[in-house]
Amino acid sequence: MLKNIEQWIDQNNSNFQSERISCKCFADAFDGFYPVSFLEDVHFVVVDNIPKPDFPGLREVGLGDFLDMKVDGITYKNTYYILPYVAKDIRLHFHELVHVAQWKHLGAVNFIQRYIEEIQNYGYENSPLEKMAYGLDAYFTNKGVKINVPDYVAEKI
Repeated sequence: MLKNIEQWIDQNNSNFQSERISCKCFADAFDGFYPVSFLEDVHFVVVDNIPKPDFPGLREVGLGDFLDMKVDGITYKNTYYILPYVAKDIRLHFHELVHVAQWKHLGAVNFIQRYIEEIQNYGYENSPLEKMAYGLDAYFTNKGVKINVPDYVAEKI
């Protein structure tokens, strides 16, 4: 199932290739938190509907609530998808970039497996990967001392 999810992600990201916007546009806003080289390799897409892989196997392992949950954004590898009304929400971009750092550090299959296990064991709001992203976006919003987020993620994950 993990490989099927990764294939779906790759196809989805490919389908939106022409609509991707480089996160380099956040270089000034996220200076000291995300290196420009990191931002250059990350993209976001504004979509009317958040794409999610809705395989029967995912529902069978208890992820139906997650698949049906309304979200403003979701990250797949180095690309994240957001709804139009939050396209200018800098905190949401920061949050999704934390997930990109997690994907990069863990690798696709390991990230997918861990995310699924965390949702199953802790629920969305208490999953460690989500708690890390929410904690870091709050830290940024509250003007915390600048930290290199990709390095922090690699150290704490």
